[in-house]
Amino acid sequence: MKYERLSKRALGCMYVSTVILSVILLAAIICVNAFWLSPKDIRIGEIISLVLVVLIILNCVISPYFRYRRYGYHIDEECIDTVEGYLFIERNIVPMERLHKLQVERGPVARAFGVANVVVTTAGGDVEINLLEDEKAEQIAENLQKRINQIAAEEKHGNDRNEI
Repeated sequence: MKYERLSKRALGCMYVSTVILSVILLAAIICVNAFWLSPKDIRIGEIISLVLVVLIILNCVISPYFRYRRYGYHIDEECIDTVEGYLFIERNIVPMERLHKLQVERGPVARAFGVANVVVTTAGGDVEINLLEDEKAEQIAENLQKRINQIAAEEKHGNDRNEI
């Protein structure tokens, strides 16, 4: 099975989102250090803060690349299959019969990069196909909606036949 990959726009979006989150986390560390209520000569707090800053910066540089490289999705007549992750790889397989609702979501950073997420709601929870180009996201949502309607019509037709 061949997985579809994301566009370069998605990689840019991942980097910008990670930088924004990293800046927020670094600001929190600075605030904690600036308003530290304990005595100022606690060395362990400074060491912990330094380690956290280094980890946040490393994550900011490394994680978007690996998340981008590992992300893939495949959609066929039977199921939606997504693979994603950075440290831990997660694979979601959702049978088409389980689909209930579709949404196309665009956050502010995603809109700036022209990408969107297709959120598929099932009885067991939500599955997302992330950071697709806007046109592709709309096309996938439309095709999946047609498939949902087709499955519902087949079930209704099968139920009508059973009642007779």
